[in-house]
Amino acid sequence: MEIELILSLIFFAFCAGAIDAAVGGGGLIQIPALMGALPQVAPATIFGTNKLASICGTASAAFSFLRRVRLQWKLLAVVAVCALISSFVGAACVSMIPTAVLKPFVLLMLVIIAIYTFVKKQFGQFHVEQELTTKILVLAAVGSLLIGFYDGIFGPGTGSFFIFYFIRYLKVDFIHASALSKIANFMTNFAALSFFIPTGHVLLSLGLMMAAANIIGSIVGVRVALKYGSGFIRILFLILVSVLIMRLSYQILVAG
Repeated sequence: MEIELILSLIFFAFCAGAIDAAVGGGGLIQIPALMGALPQVAPATIFGTNKLASICGTASAAFSFLRRVRLQWKLLAVVAVCALISSFVGAACVSMIPTAVLKPFVLLMLVIIAIYTFVKKQFGQFHVEQELTTKILVLAAVGSLLIGFYDGIFGPGTGSFFIFYFIRYLKVDFIHASALSKIANFMTNFAALSFFIPTGHVLLSLGLMMAAANIIGSIVGVRVALKYGSGFIRILFLILVSVLIMRLSYQILVAG
């Protein structure tokens, strides 16, 4: 592979890591970059290589958040285990549900999320320290199972769905929701890689180079998020969801 292509992919991996660390959606940058640079490579290998780079950046972001944001370990455990299990199931069912069926539903959900977040100016601005009741743990489990399954079977917007769900139902702010989403996303990526690596659908050398850039980007993204707070993340969140809406609309209405 030409050095220019490798350097461009490393740059895009850095950008993806920075965006993903704050609000998710790194795949919006990384996957198109890989597809453009490697048009002859099978989609499964593109997704596998993306997951290898992403999981390293996600792990770095999760570690950075856990050092600076106080989260309850029982809640973390429920989110992580449920996301891992359901992502496994989703990956196993990936051939059973056509993406053409999922895309309109996902588009509708993203539009609702964008409108709700825009209208509710205080949404995700305050963190409520709650007692971990059975209800809270059940809500965390249900959301992680549903969104984890979605990530295993399709994927776009997973980070946004996690963040929105945790804010809406666990009453946390954008900072705490981002931290929780990194844990959940790490587990869903791990589940996906357990399918891609054994079947040879990962370009290891390229994936590891992109992973290093993704880690550096995630460190930058976490520091920016923590420095500027929930208000700044809310703006980034709305921008990202808007981009997702435009991308899915284009795929449904124009690209067929």
